[in-house]
Amino acid sequence: MPPPDAGPRILIRRLRQIMAEAGSGQERLDKIVKQIAYLMVAEVCSIYVRRQDGSLELFATEGLNPAAVHTTRMGRGEGLVGLIAERAEPVNLSEAQSHPAFSFRPETGEEVYHSFLGVPVIRNGQLLGVLVVQNRMQRHYDADEEEAMQTTAMVLAEHLASGDVAGAGGASVSLMHGRASLIRGQSLSEGIALGHVVLHEPRVVVTNLVADNLAAERTRLARAIRRLRRTIDAMLERRDLTGPGEHREVLETYRMYAHDAGWIRRIREALGAGLTAEAAVERVRNETRARMLRHAGDFWRERFRDLDDLSDRLLRVLAGREGTAAADKLPEDTILVARTMGPAELLDYDRTRLRGLVIEEGGLASHVAIVAKAIGIAAIGQAAGIVESVEGGDAVIIDAETGEVHLRPGQELIAAYSDKVRFRARRQQRYAGLRSRPALTRDGERISLKMNAGLIVDMPQLAESGADGIGLFRTELEFMIAARLPLKDKQTEIYRRILDEAGRRPVVFRSLDIGGDKLLPYLRHDQEENPALGWRALRMTLDRDGLLRTQVTALLRAASGRDLQIMFPMVSDIGEYEAACAVVARQQKVLARQGFAAPRSIALGAMLEVPAMLFDLDGLFRAADFVSIGSNDLLQYLFAADRSNPRVAKRYDPLSLPVLRVMTRVAEAAQQHGKPLTLCGELASRPLEAMALVGVGLRSISMAPAAIGPVKAMILSLDAGRLRRRIGELMEAGASDVRAELLQFAKDQNVELG
Repeated sequence: MPPPDAGPRILIRRLRQIMAEAGSGQERLDKIVKQIAYLMVAEVCSIYVRRQDGSLELFATEGLNPAAVHTTRMGRGEGLVGLIAERAEPVNLSEAQSHPAFSFRPETGEEVYHSFLGVPVIRNGQLLGVLVVQNRMQRHYDADEEEAMQTTAMVLAEHLASGDVAGAGGASVSLMHGRASLIRGQSLSEGIALGHVVLHEPRVVVTNLVADNLAAERTRLARAIRRLRRTIDAMLERRDLTGPGEHREVLETYRMYAHDAGWIRRIREALGAGLTAEAAVERVRNETRARMLRHAGDFWRERFRDLDDLSDRLLRVLAGREGTAAADKLPEDTILVARTMGPAELLDYDRTRLRGLVIEEGGLASHVAIVAKAIGIAAIGQAAGIVESVEGGDAVIIDAETGEVHLRPGQELIAAYSDKVRFRARRQQRYAGLRSRPALTRDGERISLKMNAGLIVDMPQLAESGADGIGLFRTELEFMIAARLPLKDKQTEIYRRILDEAGRRPVVFRSLDIGGDKLLPYLRHDQEENPALGWRALRMTLDRDGLLRTQVTALLRAASGRDLQIMFPMVSDIGEYEAACAVVARQQKVLARQGFAAPRSIALGAMLEVPAMLFDLDGLFRAADFVSIGSNDLLQYLFAADRSNPRVAKRYDPLSLPVLRVMTRVAEAAQQHGKPLTLCGELASRPLEAMALVGVGLRSISMAPAAIGPVKAMILSLDAGRLRRRIGELMEAGASDVRAELLQFAKDQNVELG
């Protein structure tokens, strides 16, 4: 027999050789139990595998009755094997039959064996089975033997997780990560995508388990822990996270766990058993995740989840893989999965291979959601538990119409969604055929359909969608993805490129709308009780006039000899708008003195987002060259409902009488003053809501590029006069369900709603 210190290394090498051999999964398991029994000097070695129903089936044995294989099963918590599975902890007994959990199974012939050592087989926190050795002699297996068994179980988990094993009757064993499952979240960017999982922060697969130099492994672990703590400290020092609030408490708790003495002690103990630093972290992580899965309390689940995430980070530090998967070679049908992600990180990925995005913590108002829409991928947020539920390479379907993520779907579901994707593609082809057609209603009213944009990568969609121009260019998005504040020359370059690519189509640039939920990491922000109602947009840039002057100068320089349209967000009174216009006038004079050619024409507009301006529409339209309704914020303030809060964001229907009356009043004021009026926001992106906007008098709407085709198809099938009369009747009658009435109108009039 080999010396004790070489045993684990020899065993692992031999098991890997067996796993690589030709033959069936059952044949390899039979060889594995023989090898373990030999090297552990055990008369019995048995492997029990967890089935889909949670029971544990005897899959292979050396020493027990061979007829019991695929016949003997233990329920969860039944017998010593079930006890190990339930607790996810080893059981080491010198007299197994005296233990109250012992369950006698006569078909196995195990009654002659007294000593018992069993360990759970765990991978990524999922229990795959139980590994057992037994002897006739009454003895207590020592700590080295128990450690060797646990290390062996880690290697065995690789084989079981491969799925190359079959149960009774040849039925495939379904392990937890191998099962089809459904996770529901919140749609961030509509679409349907079929593909394979790529983890934004890749998991490290531990293959080297036994340490050659224990002192060196202790040093590596200590260095990695110090680096992990430094990176967490750096997260807490980011300027956009320095203020007090719930986010700060979460990060402080996270840092506390990184200093958790018990967690570090367990890793060091595993290391002391002869494992590599990675294997020690993996073992403790597996044990932690197994406990998490059976623990009922939300508090403890969150704590285990944080420790699990820290373990993943520590493994990446040890492996020297602290970056994201963006630098890796991606599959052509990548579905990116992450806990959270910034907008710049998403843009790091090869968009020709990116099909979809699923994140745990992102909401509709998140910056990454805006970028996902801009690059045209299906995206789902608020997908709780998605990171723990998947492995890299898993098949996945994203249905961002319903907010559903189908993990490891069956062939029938894949076929159904493939048909759905083909149908959507045919429909998009038909919309593409409408690209060059003007949006004329059946009764001859021309509707201008513009697109919303905010990044240079959006610009190809201007021609692809057939949009009449850009009704809203969100200038802050380029600031949000930049590592530092873009200087005047950089801004000028960006705006010139936008105008160049737009050609003759008009572009409306919105001045910086930062603050609130749009924080720039390189600018200091004070914590506010209610940031949506606080120091943001024009309020901020008038106070920090250097920001506004620099941006206005860049826009004026970029538009030299061309038409320039600038609108100011969050105008709350006419004085704010006039102050912003004065900045533009001053910068024009400065540039003229410096010899720069002026734009051919300049139009300055105001965004109607603050309800106070509804009571000074005459003043607004007299002062502004044009007005744009910012429906996202206006409706948020009308209903006093935070649009980023899923509990209230969908509680109030935008197709309600208050909204229709507001829109009607604004449209009438614009017509009375002869000023251009556009609505830009999510409200315009849905055909039914866009139909209502046409019905109350809007003749220019701006939306997501993907929405232009469906909205144009709706307009081409619409009689605007009939709709206007019907909406007038609904408002006069005080209809209680405007949406249902408009759906019925569309059905009766054969209006295409997609």
